Amino acid sequence: MTSMTATTDRPTASAATPGEAPAGRDHAAYLELVGRLDLATKVRLLTGATSFTLHGEESIGLAPMAFSDGPTGVRGLKFTGGDHVALFPSATVLASAWSEETAHEVGEMLAEEAERQQIHVVLGPTINLHRTPLGGRLFEAYSEDPLLTGKLAAAYVRGLQGRGIGACLKHLVANESETLRNYMNSVVSETALREVYLLPFEIAVQDADAWSIMAAYNDINGVAATEQNHVNNTVVKGDWGWDGLLMSDWFATKTSAPAALGGLDLVMPGPDGPWGEALVADVESGAVHESVIDEHVVRLLRLAERVGALGSTDEQRVWPTESLAPDAPARRAQLRRLATDGMVVLKNAGGILPLAATGPDSGAGTAGDARAGTVALIGRHGIDTICMGGGSATVNPPYQVSIAEGLEAAIGDRLLVVDGVEVRDRAVVAEPSAITDPETGEPGLRVAYLDAEGVVMASEHSSVASIVTGWDDVLPRPTEQVVLTARLTGSGPVRLGVLGTGTWTIDLDGERVGSAELVAEGFDPGESMLKPPVWTIDTDATTTTDDEGTREGALVTATVTVVRSEPQPGPDGKLSTLSHVIASGMGMKGLVVSPVPAPASEVLESVTAAAASADVAVVVVGLTEEQETEATDKSTLALLGDQDAMVSAVAAAASRTVVVVNASTPVLMPWFDEVDAVLVVGLPGQEGGHAVADALLGVREPAGRLVTSWPSADEAAPAWEVVPDGLTLEYTDGTFVGYRGFAAGHAPAPAHWLGAGDGYGAWTYGAARLLEGGSGAPSVEVTVANSSTHDSREVVQVYLRPDTEDQPVRLVGFAPVQVAAGSEATVTVDTDARLWRRWDEAANAWGEPLTGGTLLVARGLGDVQAELPLA
Repeated sequence: MTSMTATTDRPTASAATPGEAPAGRDHAAYLELVGRLDLATKVRLLTGATSFTLHGEESIGLAPMAFSDGPTGVRGLKFTGGDHVALFPSATVLASAWSEETAHEVGEMLAEEAERQQIHVVLGPTINLHRTPLGGRLFEAYSEDPLLTGKLAAAYVRGLQGRGIGACLKHLVANESETLRNYMNSVVSETALREVYLLPFEIAVQDADAWSIMAAYNDINGVAATEQNHVNNTVVKGDWGWDGLLMSDWFATKTSAPAALGGLDLVMPGPDGPWGEALVADVESGAVHESVIDEHVVRLLRLAERVGALGSTDEQRVWPTESLAPDAPARRAQLRRLATDGMVVLKNAGGILPLAATGPDSGAGTAGDARAGTVALIGRHGIDTICMGGGSATVNPPYQVSIAEGLEAAIGDRLLVVDGVEVRDRAVVAEPSAITDPETGEPGLRVAYLDAEGVVMASEHSSVASIVTGWDDVLPRPTEQVVLTARLTGSGPVRLGVLGTGTWTIDLDGERVGSAELVAEGFDPGESMLKPPVWTIDTDATTTTDDEGTREGALVTATVTVVRSEPQPGPDGKLSTLSHVIASGMGMKGLVVSPVPAPASEVLESVTAAAASADVAVVVVGLTEEQETEATDKSTLALLGDQDAMVSAVAAAASRTVVVVNASTPVLMPWFDEVDAVLVVGLPGQEGGHAVADALLGVREPAGRLVTSWPSADEAAPAWEVVPDGLTLEYTDGTFVGYRGFAAGHAPAPAHWLGAGDGYGAWTYGAARLLEGGSGAPSVEVTVANSSTHDSREVVQVYLRPDTEDQPVRLVGFAPVQVAAGSEATVTVDTDARLWRRWDEAANAWGEPLTGGTLLVARGLGDVQAELPLA
């Protein structure tokens, strides 16, 4: 079974008109353009011009290109505080639909968002695997399974690139954890690389011709991802015949000649970096042949032509003059639907869900019907629903709907909302509604940037309570001080503070309330950007009345002096580009304003009373962007603080209890047997609260299936550790990642398997039979019947269980199907030939494919419906 090979010069998606561009030039034509450039110009093109843009070159018709992060929305060119953009459900939620059609639609929607902002390349999808449930960045990746990940990624890419916007697969490769990610070495067998970790990239390249790929921060088997000749040149560009552009992750490139020779085409960000004059010197010394540089530029020009940034003015992209706003009704409806489709019903005892949409007085039920009366919504996550994760997946949405807001809009005064226990370890920046700009009165704050002489270079309004210095500034001189000022909208006890590296002073109505010297904890520049240090104090804020009788909130002034230092070697002993970035003082600065938390005992007393007074209690628990974020991994799957105690207290007091889990990655649920229903809603995007209400009330079925197995306890997983030993992280689970390892007995059975989820249907499977598949791999046909009173969606999953112990069980195909209540449907599941391959390390090649074993037709490996032995 041979793998498919990408052709070199195929027709590409649109330049001037999306979807209708002429075929790309052949290789010789690109080389002719490159030949017009001198060495310094060619090298200049191979490093970004700014944080998210590339240089143009008018002499060859190359326009500047713009890139944007894109896992949960097209953020634009500002890392924080940019224009409002649509906030999508997290990738894990979208993947839980197990639908290539959904992934394709998401790609098209992201393309529309990119077009509105004139972005050429969206930095997504993230297709690293959920190897260990502790990975902090799992929420922006699809699954623990390589086939599901690859199929969804390919559909996403087709949707995006079909409109002429480039996709960027990331992060190549073995980047499944965040701890010391810039320095750690992932040690992975060639078999595991080929059969598992490279497979999603291979599928997206073969099936969708992704136009760019991003090299990861980490090393693989002792060689940096940006210098990986084996992965980048031998496998991706050689074996797969891929003709796209390979860019670095931001600040990931550590060297000049080794990276250029190792297959890297583009260094990001700019304008500074390890190439430039150093790479010119490498060519002039003979360390790098100029033809290597030429090939990198060819790939850059090919990407530019594909996205409409190469050619005469008439040939270049024409951006639309009208576009769908991120808060347009049509966009709201799409995001609401997508979020609900990815929510997973893990338990529904007695059919408590869906709840009745109307109360007993409407005739929809009786006063004794727990589903028809009052609903107590309990928990901090219900009021402050977490709609997105942290890091580069963060965007600035026009709004975010909490579950409380969504349910109130749906059931009105039948809803009782009660706050819950604290869910955070660290304070976060103020919600815009908690502060106003003292100059304009708008929600948000006033930011002043001062130079070394104390001169104000810029004073501007920020709609969010945080900014970034030293990253994407547009200022005449470096920032030495930043002054954040805001009026508080509330009065009374308040937790006040700041976050971000530097020397801080904090004043309240002109009186000093504190000062702090904050430094980053680790070596990762992401620490100062994505997990900045925090200082807080509990104090009192009073509202005053001026001479004209106008009431004004207390004025907070927070001043930070940026701390710069000499670059220091990292834990690997190297004085890399990252060392200079850290020393430059780059980082996030923000203002913290939040209520002072009540004691847990008081909170548990109030939630118990609320639960007892209502006909049904909906208690919301989960994680926050502290745990689900870039640059940080988790240390436990347990919910923070007293959330478990809160659920148990509610379950003991309520007549019926529904738990909503506001987290996109596995959590422990010691109270699972105490409650009636569990709905996993993930990080549901800006329409989150409305989508959860739709799911709870049955307006739309939460038809998702888990994309990762949920362990039964901490450490009870085939792979657990995310902290390198020294700087080495051994992938000891080999090809037995996730459910594969559980099925082989490498860990106790999970609490919930990959693919689990019930929706609101009731399913029975008829006899399954084998069919001859067109790709050389078999297909499976099975009839499924929905005996419930709800129209419902099923996902038929087919797994191969090989007959040899050294080969893990693996998902080989899946197919979703919608079936009306009381009806049935016949489903054909095609299996993918790439999952039948075996890598032969001795021969360094693909060996004979698997032939024996059993195909399992299942609703997840915890619910196998049929077994089909193979001859």
